[in-house]
Amino acid sequence: MTKFFKYQGTGNDFVMIDNREGGFDDSIKNVEFLCHRRFGIGADGLILIENADGFDFKMRYFNADGKEGSMCGNGGRCAVKFASDLGIFEKQATFIAVDGPHHATVDQGEVSLGMIDVEEIFDETNGYFLNTGSPHLVIFEEDLDNLDVKTKGAAIRYSDYWVGKGGVNVNFVQIIDHENIKVRTYERGVEDETYSCGTGVTAAAIASSEKKGLSQKLNIQTLGGKLGVSFQRGQKFSEILLNGPAIFVFEGEVL
Repeated sequence: MTKFFKYQGTGNDFVMIDNREGGFDDSIKNVEFLCHRRFGIGADGLILIENADGFDFKMRYFNADGKEGSMCGNGGRCAVKFASDLGIFEKQATFIAVDGPHHATVDQGEVSLGMIDVEEIFDETNGYFLNTGSPHLVIFEEDLDNLDVKTKGAAIRYSDYWVGKGGVNVNFVQIIDHENIKVRTYERGVEDETYSCGTGVTAAAIASSEKKGLSQKLNIQTLGGKLGVSFQRGQKFSEILLNGPAIFVFEGEVL
């Protein structure tokens, strides 16, 4: 039996496993099964908490397709809350993920996660590309509510250009005002629209500020709820913080 915990951050949901003693079967087949919404537990991804020298813990993230993925912002926030609930730390944590070290703070159900620095934004023919721990394309739209995100996002993600670059997450952004935007995201690995994407809203916030003149502290409305992103602009984008809720949903055991 494997004990699991389910967490969600603005509707982005994850199967969480405490793997500090090792032994979890992280094969593609098993992870894909656990994330399947009809035959398994159901989640956008699976996260392992493991030991790491010099850090409170190590986070390993797997996409719903069973493959180990790049950094997941909402997953990182949920991993921090999970580690806190396990008693690994109290209010402040440092952990290591696939994209490097991260720091985070927990205040009840809210988690503030430090993201990696972003060196540059690249202009593409249909949007702006930047890497916030995962690769993201940001596209500005006028009417986000009526956009077919899955169809349009998949067409871009599977285009020859982006397949040749290893794939990309596609974020559609609507500007509300100087401090508020709406974001909807098509995520690779999930291969569908998700309720929220942490690295995606981070990319959207930075692109909105840099390319559209918005604030460096933005409120973001996603399908699953509200997130906040703030950062500093110098030679690069730094001191990037992703803020929002990380909520325990349920726990159980699976064969």
